[in-house]
Amino acid sequence: MKRIKEIIKKLKLIPHPEGGYYRETYRSSGTISENNLPPNIKGERNFSTAIYFLLTSENFSAFHRIKEDEIWHFYEGSPLEIHIISDNGNYSKAVLGLNLSAGETPQIIIPANNWFAANVIEGNSYSLVGCTVSPGFDFNDFELADRKKLISQFPRHEEIINKFTK
Repeated sequence: MKRIKEIIKKLKLIPHPEGGYYRETYRSSGTISENNLPPNIKGERNFSTAIYFLLTSENFSAFHRIKEDEIWHFYEGSPLEIHIISDNGNYSKAVLGLNLSAGETPQIIIPANNWFAANVIEGNSYSLVGCTVSPGFDFNDFELADRKKLISQFPRHEEIINKFTK
């Protein structure tokens, strides 16, 4: 689609390891020292970071988790399904979009350490969103799911895990 190519070019997006395209747009200058962060985070982190994230209907954002809270913001395109498996194994699905009467919401919060994946709802379309992470994102805190390990941890969610892992 012409609009997808335009967004990638104008926003200078690059491929993301989980699927889709992204570009960091903000990294706070302030930092939090390691001794003021949870014990599972090593090293200092910026207060906050933000990215543009573009996902197309031909792809999906594979199950992954980070050690920080992440807020997704809807900008343009098709609504986006976000699939979440909490650390205690509960599955939930939320729809990021602007049709409030249909149960969509323009912001979704994914708590730290939860596994999550996303897909564009409409075929032949895209979703342009923003993601804000606090404390700030660091690829050292990013874990892409291993299908077999995730299924062994949460066997009752095998179908959704198979669908959104690579």
